[in-house]
Amino acid sequence: MAEVKTNTRRPTMPKGPMRGRGMPVAKGAIKKGTLPRLLKMMFKYYKWQAIIILLCIFLNSFGSLVASLFTKTLVDEVITPGIKLGLGEVQGTFISLIITMALAYIVVVLAGFFWHRIMATVAQGMLYHFREDMFKKMQTLPIKYFDTHAHGEIMSLYTNDTDATRQLIGQSLPTLLSSSLTLVVSISFMLWYSFWLALVVFVCTFAMTMVVKYIGGNSAKYMVAQQTSLAEEEGFIEEMMKGQKVVKVFTHEEKAKEDFDKYNEKLFHDSEQAHIFGNILGPILSNIGNFTYVLLAIIGGILFTIQAPNVGISSIIEGIAPISIGMIIAFLGLSRSFTQIVNQMSQQISMIAMGLAGASRIFALMDEESEVDEGYVTLVRAKRDENGELVETTERTGLWAWKHYHKEKNTTTYIELKGDIVMDMVDFGYTPDKQVLYDISLYAKPGQKIAFVGATGAGKTTITNLINRFYDIADGKVRYDGININKIKKADLRRSLGIVLQDTNLFTGTVMDNIRYGRLDATDEECIEAAKLANAHDFITRLPDGYDTMLTNNGANLSQGQRQLISIARAEVADTPVMILDEATSSIDTRTEALVADGMDKLMHGRTVFVIAHRLSTVRNSDAIMVLDHGRIIERGTHDQLIEQKGVY
Repeated sequence: MAEVKTNTRRPTMPKGPMRGRGMPVAKGAIKKGTLPRLLKMMFKYYKWQAIIILLCIFLNSFGSLVASLFTKTLVDEVITPGIKLGLGEVQGTFISLIITMALAYIVVVLAGFFWHRIMATVAQGMLYHFREDMFKKMQTLPIKYFDTHAHGEIMSLYTNDTDATRQLIGQSLPTLLSSSLTLVVSISFMLWYSFWLALVVFVCTFAMTMVVKYIGGNSAKYMVAQQTSLAEEEGFIEEMMKGQKVVKVFTHEEKAKEDFDKYNEKLFHDSEQAHIFGNILGPILSNIGNFTYVLLAIIGGILFTIQAPNVGISSIIEGIAPISIGMIIAFLGLSRSFTQIVNQMSQQISMIAMGLAGASRIFALMDEESEVDEGYVTLVRAKRDENGELVETTERTGLWAWKHYHKEKNTTTYIELKGDIVMDMVDFGYTPDKQVLYDISLYAKPGQKIAFVGATGAGKTTITNLINRFYDIADGKVRYDGININKIKKADLRRSLGIVLQDTNLFTGTVMDNIRYGRLDATDEECIEAAKLANAHDFITRLPDGYDTMLTNNGANLSQGQRQLISIARAEVADTPVMILDEATSSIDTRTEALVADGMDKLMHGRTVFVIAHRLSTVRNSDAIMVLDHGRIIERGTHDQLIEQKGVY
């Protein structure tokens, strides 16, 4: 083994967040450009549907004012002349007016039907694409992202935030657009009929705007805060669910309830304030609208009584005439629609803010930097030709090789995959200001078993994380079969490594499915053979359905040791030249460990094995033992050599 060296360099550490919980996913601010990006995404997937929806919204908005517009015509051209001239004189006008109104309402009903029908498809489809894009993006993120974000908060993106975005797309935005169009049309007709009456409505609208600005603004602010608080509470609940046994063992229930109360109190406060402001806004605006209606009727009645000349766009074109009863009635209908629209739009402010906040958080995940992979060396199936040279093949020969393209020479070489690992003067830190590993140098030849021992936090797991490039080193070299691992594509590098972690992860499915997870094209016979090597076959055959037994909730129906054995079998079926065992036997009893050790001896033949363990029985038969302390290798050698040294080991 190489000698222990003292580090004298000051390496430049890679940038990245510290391990641990880190900053939460939930953010209260709405990112600039969220709405245009959301609309762009909608038009990308549903262009023609969106165009049809816009057309239907326009027809529906115009049609909502049909009653007010036809009222003026009915009063001024049918009822008033009918009283003076007789109903027979206006019968034709009346029938044509009724037919026109009926057709207009049919168009409105059809437009509303198609708008809501198509919008339901678009909203649910957008949810589908959001979740699909988020999950695909999540598969590209580096491990450090999941080390620095609470899993409950990430789950909140798939539930609360997508639902808030769905409401924004399916309800709030169409309602806002429809209301805006109706508002524009209403204002246009008001100005067409009478400037004086329109002025009354606009003055009252200014008062409504001030109310919306204050109350609606606070409602939106607390709605966004509510979304953030909900994500934080869900993150806490997820932690408590996973650690429920620990909570009970240490009688931590009261403290857990106390901590939960803090999250719940904050959520309650934000929700309470959001709904207080949201609920009082509607009644206040409705009363202002009622006041506007009464004021308009009074002023209109006065203007009609004194026969005041009416001024509007129509009077400029057609000539100034006194205000008519039909015009006043039409204006009352328009003002009622106008105030209802303002009320309706104000009610959407908080929902729009919440939806945009949810969309911002979703886009924040999508904008996260994906794991960088600049490697170009790939892993391919190989065989030897008549000259004994390695050549690429599609056959399952059991032989693998690194395909290394040399750009400067325009040549390709094939290097047999053996599992020769060398770390040369490696430094590493999770953050630039805190170095974790110092000058780590070691080598492991195929078939060798290298063990790492040392206190918790000494850097044992960190070394293995560098081998599979979950994190990249700050300085030094790591070579795999003589190739710098930075040149190897990460997917190919990790495909050549098997790993068994201390914390087992079993997926919902059968026992066979979980073992086959190590290599999806493995046959049932290969999976059973791997289970036998891990000495898991006996207990699996005693399960109710054997290898077809369904596992749920991370294999909760199995013991910790049984879950670990399945995890080992999964790594074995991968049939990789390098195996990493991170406290793989920590949850296994002494008798089972002896069985596993026997399987590991078979597994080790021709393979490189890195073992992290605290048990002497696990590491004593290693070819080399590395003793780590505070990120440095302070001793190395076989078990007997280290005992003779009478050092830290």
